[in-house]
Amino acid sequence: MAIDSYRFLDFATRQVMKAWAARQEHGVIPFTPVAKPLSECTVALISTAGVARNDDRPFDQEGERRDPWWGDPSFRAIPLDTTVKDVRLHHMHIDPRFGEADLDVVLPMRRLTELSCERAVGRPAPKYYSIMGAILEPAELVEKTAPDIVARMRAENVDAAALFPA
Repeated sequence: MAIDSYRFLDFATRQVMKAWAARQEHGVIPFTPVAKPLSECTVALISTAGVARNDDRPFDQEGERRDPWWGDPSFRAIPLDTTVKDVRLHHMHIDPRFGEADLDVVLPMRRLTELSCERAVGRPAPKYYSIMGAILEPAELVEKTAPDIVARMRAENVDAAALFPA
């Protein structure tokens, strides 16, 4: 079954995105097998929905409005006890109302806690991470942001992470 990744885009946006995708070099997708059973792992979550706590700085949408090829490459740490009342979504390419009504739509912290209670996973990590999706020039994201997140997860003894694209 073929998947049409451009199905919901207008014609002009579809053409721009196809041109951008065509210029990208194909690389190896990094993959590391889990070294122990998931039921023994500390698991972190990463969202691309631009989730930021109300007491943290928002993701920079104005920079993207000025230059659509730019996207905020920073990240936000989201503590495990964060609730939907504590956050806002800062993302120009998704409807934030769904994630702001139910945070588990974009960062399923409660579901991971339930899986831990059922012993399907060892335990939730103390913090989760959020970045902006739709970053067309990902060099800083790949070279700085991702290694910074990995370093934090290693310090928190995270064994596995699940990515939740928005």
